[in-house]
This record gives sequence, structure tokens and C-alpha cells, in this order.
Amino acid sequence: MANRLAHETSPYLLEHAENPVDWYPWNPEALARARKENKPILLSIGYSACHWCHVMARESFEDPETAAVMNRDFVAIKVDREERPDLDQVYMRATQAMTGSGGWPMTVFLLPDGTPFFAGTYFPSSERFGMPSFRRVLAAVAEAFTNRQLEIEQTANQVREFLKRPPLPLAAGSLEPTLLDEAYTRLAREYDAANGGFGGPPKFPQPMLLEFLLRTHVRTGQPAALEMATDTLRAMAAGGMYDQLGGGFHRYSVDERWLVPHFEKMLYDNALLARAYLDAWQLTKEPAFARVVEETLAFVQREMTAPDGGFYSSLDADSEGEEGRFYVWTPRELDAVLGPEGGAALGRAFDVTAQGNFEGRSILHPVAPGAIDLLGVARGRLLAVRGQRARPHRDEKVIAGWNGLMLRAFAEAGRVLRRTDLVAVAERNAHFVLSQMRTSHRMRRSYKDGRAPLAGYLEDQAAVADGLLSLYEATFDPAWLDDVHGLLSEMLSAFWDDAEAAFFDTAADQERLVVRPQDVTDNAIPSGTSIAVDVLLRAGTLLGEPSWIDRARVALERLAPTAAKAPQAFGRLLAALDFYLGRPVELAVIGSPAEPQTNSFLEVVRLRYLPNRLIAVAAAGGRHRPMPLLSDRAAIDGNVTAYLCEGFVCQAPTTDPLELARQLDAFSASPVGS
Repeated sequence: MANRLAHETSPYLLEHAENPVDWYPWNPEALARARKENKPILLSIGYSACHWCHVMARESFEDPETAAVMNRDFVAIKVDREERPDLDQVYMRATQAMTGSGGWPMTVFLLPDGTPFFAGTYFPSSERFGMPSFRRVLAAVAEAFTNRQLEIEQTANQVREFLKRPPLPLAAGSLEPTLLDEAYTRLAREYDAANGGFGGPPKFPQPMLLEFLLRTHVRTGQPAALEMATDTLRAMAAGGMYDQLGGGFHRYSVDERWLVPHFEKMLYDNALLARAYLDAWQLTKEPAFARVVEETLAFVQREMTAPDGGFYSSLDADSEGEEGRFYVWTPRELDAVLGPEGGAALGRAFDVTAQGNFEGRSILHPVAPGAIDLLGVARGRLLAVRGQRARPHRDEKVIAGWNGLMLRAFAEAGRVLRRTDLVAVAERNAHFVLSQMRTSHRMRRSYKDGRAPLAGYLEDQAAVADGLLSLYEATFDPAWLDDVHGLLSEMLSAFWDDAEAAFFDTAADQERLVVRPQDVTDNAIPSGTSIAVDVLLRAGTLLGEPSWIDRARVALERLAPTAAKAPQAFGRLLAALDFYLGRPVELAVIGSPAEPQTNSFLEVVRLRYLPNRLIAVAAAGGRHRPMPLLSDRAAIDGNVTAYLCEGFVCQAPTTDPLELARQLDAFSASPVGS
């Protein structure tokens, strides 16, 4: 018999709808019952692609005896962390404080008012891995809540006071280029010169740091910054974390060499990594970088795009009860598809052996010259056979913030690679997100089956505006700027707090939790604050909104000195600081976006990596949103005309794309302030 989760939209919650546990979603009814019956809350937080979440579900939540204990002694609440990042953030911080670590599934025990007093992550069904059984934990917590109430209250009060403190101490200082230099120096010390990337296993891709390194190279000319970024990108693309056959990236590498991945695929990783490879291609023109971009976006179109244009959230790591089974190969399987000679050749090129490199099978990764070309010939046949395997589960909810990240990736790739089909994907996604996931100018969090029941967060508001700003640059349709303006105005009204001079992750009118969430650090995706600061600076400058720039500056002044000392946690904020302290390339082109001559000017920009660019295009006398870059700009003798500016003070206008190229190169070569 289905429980209350049967009425939810989250695929993760629906996976638990047939559990014998009397699950509630997080809602007032559950909290009211806990207060009325004076029962502790058992809060379980996970997500659909989480391997250990599935294990704990099979071992404990599907077990009638365990469920009976949960139902008797607790009010059980199940939360999808992707739908409710506010709850995940608050209770993950508490879990890390109480246990010294965190992860999913997250298991937190709360007082009826929502204050945590005991926490953990995965608990096995029997005593193993040095951990108590889940049943033992349930019994101990229930006994303590009944018989040691004062002790429980004291612990909860300590946790409550901890959560009220700022998540990290903030350093003081002025906004100077030395902050960027300090961040680069610290990051360079943490670089893994042997394998690329930062830190040891498990190794995460961290695309925001790669963007900062590429920007550092442009700002300083430092060759090591470029080498660190490009060597990391090459290493990731040559490992098993990249799906060599189908395109797209898995979540992270369990080793330091990028070989064995955790096989789930997340929308946000692929959005951010596609942009990192695109930026690297613009700087280096290395064909492999463009190939990875196109293969990754082709994967997203094929496997993670809904018929209505939304992008799905994730693909599970497991299939047929095994992690990675969908992606790995044996020599016999290759021979069956390609014949003995072809299978042996591909096996030698991609390290497919009888003993395997992952649990008796082999993760494809190129180990011989010409491997990628060889795979290109066999790709269609191998994909067809792989497509007949049991597919990993797909989480088909559409999350606004993650869609904003992927919207930007498609728009920028379409513009840079001259792929109008990719721009069309971005346009379709934008129409979907704005029509189905926006109420007035406020984004909703997630959408599935025609419903968008949850309020959005700062990251949703900021990331969708960010994606739309890139879509304007790919199309120069001024309607997208109208949407950007509405979203950012609402973002400042709902998420900015004047008293704190800071952004919060929840809106002022959203549900009140134990504390109001405010995570300023980058995790798997940039923090909502970092995206907000970045897009406010760029859109505020382009659209002539000085109050937006002022708010972004205040946020930078509060956070940038700390970011310089902890760059791994602030990659996107450091990129925003680079924009604020740098010299935006401001380009106005007076001419129709459809004219070949206009595109000749835009081609000059397309070929160059200009991370701090601001571009506006409008036909002479045509409709455009008022903005400083286009103010009082005229076409010379009726010809398409380009104005290259700094601080809206422009060089001599030109009707010659070659002259614009000369001006851009001189601009880039001249020192800041000249």
C-alpha cells in the first residue's frame, strides 16, 4: 500500500512510495504531528542517483520490521536534496559538525521543532564497516529521547547555536588585484602536477577553478596557469570519468588518475565542464577540446533532454544491480560487435582486457595513439549494442538552476562553435523554463509531470538569468534581456538582505527553518551568491543598472578576501572579482544580427577568449532595450559599424572587421588602465 510520498513529483520520493515506512514529505502536517505526539523526527535526505541511498533503502526502508520501529517511535520524513537544497544545506552542516563528515543518505534526528540532536549518514542493516546497525541506532535514539530529555535538549541547543553562527569566518580587506594573485598562488600549491586537478582521491572535476586559471592566464600572461587548466582538461578527457563512447562526464573519479568514476551522471557537471572545455578551445584551438564539448552536448540532447525542452537532472550509477554495468566492456563483448580483429584492436587502444580494470570488466579509456579515431569508426555499432542493455534510472525532474547552467552551455557553444542547432536547443529550453517554471518574475525550483510545486532558491533565480544573458549574446534578441531584468530585479527584492548586506539562499517569504540558509561556498555547482554577484556585474554594466553593481561590490567586499585564502571554495566568485577588477571588452555593433557583415564582426570576437566581454548588437533605428553601449551609436554611411569601448569610452568606430581585430589585439596587449 502506497504511503504519502505517492503524491509527490520527485522521482526519489516516488521510489520510496511503496516502502512500509509511514513516510511524510517535509510539510507542516509532519511537523505538526511530531509536536502533537512529542515524537522525534527521523529525517532521511538523499537523491535519485545516490548509490548508498539505494542500498539503505533495500536493507532498511523496505524491511517491514525496521519500518515498524520507525513508524512506532518516530515521525519519518523523506527529502530529495535536489528539490530542497535549503534543508540539505542546514542539516548537512549540522551533520558535519556532529560527526566530522557528511554525505548521502543523510540520517538526522530532530526535535519536533526541527532542531537536530543526532546525525549520521548511511547505517547498515547489521553491524559492519565499524558502524552500528540502523535498528540499534533507532533503539538508542528512541530511548534517549524518552528517558534523557534534558541531555537531548542540551545537545540540540548547542547545535542550534552553532547553526546560527556564520558558516565560515570572513577575512577583511579591500578589493585589489593582489587578492587574485594570492588565490592563484595558493591554488598552484594544491595542484596535482602528476595527474591534473586538485587534491587526492576521490577527485572532483572543479570546473570553476579551471575557469579561474584560464582567466589568470589572460590577466597575467602566466603560462603555468594555462598549463594547469589544460593538462587537467586533457587528463579528465582521457580517463574513465569521461564516457568515451557516449559522451558526457560521470560525477567524479574514485582514484587520483581520473580512471574509475563514480558512474552517476549529473546535469550540472556536464554543463559546467562543457563550458570549461569550450573556453580552453577558444584559448588554444586544440581540436580535442571542441570534440569533448560537442560530444557532451550531444549526450545531453540524446539522453537528458525532455520532449518539451527541459533538461533532466541525472542518470543513476547503477543498472542490473551493479554500479557502472551499463558502461563497461569485456573483450568478448567487443568481439561480438566488431569481430575478433576489430574487437582486439579496439581493446588494445582502450585498455579492455580479460582481467579488466574495474571489477572484472573494463572502463574504456584511450591508451594508444589513434584510439579516438578508431573509436569514431566503431561508435555507432557499439552505441547500438550498449543501448540494448538495461539503462541506468533517469531522474526526470527538471531543476531550474541546473537548467540555467546548461542553457548557458548550449548558448555559448552554439555561438562559439557556429552551431545554430545548439542555439536552438538553448532557445527551446529558455522558452520552457520561463513558461512552465516562472511565476511572475520568481523561478520555481523543480518541474515534473506538469507540476512545479516548490519555490525556487537564489541559485535558480541567478542561474536562469545567467543563462538568458548568454542566450542574448548568442541571438541578440532583446526580449531575453527583458527576462534577465525581471529575474534580477526580483532576485534582489527577495534574496538580498540590506541589514546583513548579503544574499540568502531562501527568499524572505519562504518557509522559516531552524536558520535561514546562506552557503557562500562553491560545491558541485557555484554558490547562489557567486552566480548572483557575477551576473549582476555583467548585466548591471550592460543594462546600465549601477545599483546592481553596487550590491555585487558589497558582496565582493564581504567575501573576496576570504576567497583569496580559500580559492577551492570560491572559484566562481574569483571569476566575478576578475571581472570587477578587470577591463571588460565592451563592443557595440550597429547592424542587423542577420546581416553577413554583422556576423563578420562577431566572428572576430568568437575566435578570441574574452571572458570579460560585454556585447550589444542592434540594427540602426531598430528596437532594442536601452543600454549604455548602444546609446548614441550610429552606422557610418549606412554600413555595419563596430565600437570597441572601455568604460563606455570608445575607440574610433570602424566598418572593417580587420580593423576591429587589430583594436581588440591592441586592447588585450595594453596594460590595465592605459
